This record gives sequence, C-alpha cells and structure tokens, in this order.
Amino acid sequence: LFIGVDFKIKTVELRGKKIRLQIWDTAGQERFNSITSAYYRSAKGIILVYDITKKETFDDLPKWMKMIDKYASEDAELLLVGNKLDCEVDREITRQQGEKFAQQITGMRFCEASAKDNFNVDEIFLKLVDDILKKMPLDVIRNELSNSILSLQPEPEIPPELPPPRPHVRCC
Repeated sequence: LFIGVDFKIKTVELRGKKIRLQIWDTAGQERFNSITSAYYRSAKGIILVYDITKKETFDDLPKWMKMIDKYASEDAELLLVGNKLDCEVDREITRQQGEKFAQQITGMRFCEASAKDNFNVDEIFLKLVDDILKKMPLDVIRNELSNSILSLQPEPEIPPELPPPRPHVRCC
C-alpha cells in the first residue's frame, strides 16, 4: 500500500561516529497532505527541494512553509535545495532567487545540488546533521556519541496524530 511517503535509512559519518538518519520523502503531493503533515512534528531537520527547471515547484515553496510553520517544531533545522544542477541549460529559477527565498526564513540554509550526478547530496545531509547536533544539549550528544550509532529518528507513533498548530510563524 503506497500512502504518499517514501521511507529510507541513510547512515552518515560525522565527528568520528556513524549517525543513522531516518528520511521521510513526502513528495509534495497535495492529496497526501493530511497524512504527511503528521511527519513534520518530530522532524529534527526538514529539506525543502524544488526543481530549478520548473518554476511551479519554486512557486509552491510558500505553501510548504505554511505546512512547516503549522506542524513542525520551531527547532527543526531548515534547508532549501535547488535540485537538477545537471540541467543548467533548462534553468528557470536562478540561484539568487533560491538564496533570496531562504534568507527570508529565519535559520534556513540554501544550496543547489544534482541528485542525478550525486553533486552536493552527501554534503546536504552532513551539513543538516551537523546543524542538528549543534542544537542538541551537550550531555545528550556525549551520551549518544559514546555509542557507535546516534539515531536522529523520532519514536514512531502509530497511527500518527496531527499536532496542534505552532504558535510561532517563521514565514508566509
């Protein structure tokens, strides 16, 4: 049964330790909004990806920021990624447009990548994890990093419940 969310585990090495990430790809399909909004609540990091060759994907970013503001933790690290650098000749969204959008959101970082060419993909995850670890209390990091694997995955809730809207709004 496909519910509009793809799930992957990725292990990265940072600070001399292996860190296991649980990645939920919600794919941005509107018909799954009621389900995918539940995944925002315990996310420690959120990567918003748009296609640099499709303006409509960039134009949807304010809608996704509203979802993040409504359901995600204020402490979640935010990263905006312009994907498909391998299709530079078909570019519709300039790097400056992506940077400008990210600058409007408190704490949001920006970068461009090519999933097809694997350009900047590992760096995206490493930077996001590093930013997440910087926010964690020092005693938690010492405890967790003393183990061989630090897991940044939330405890699953079955069925997931929708969280109340966040009081603080970052954008839009």
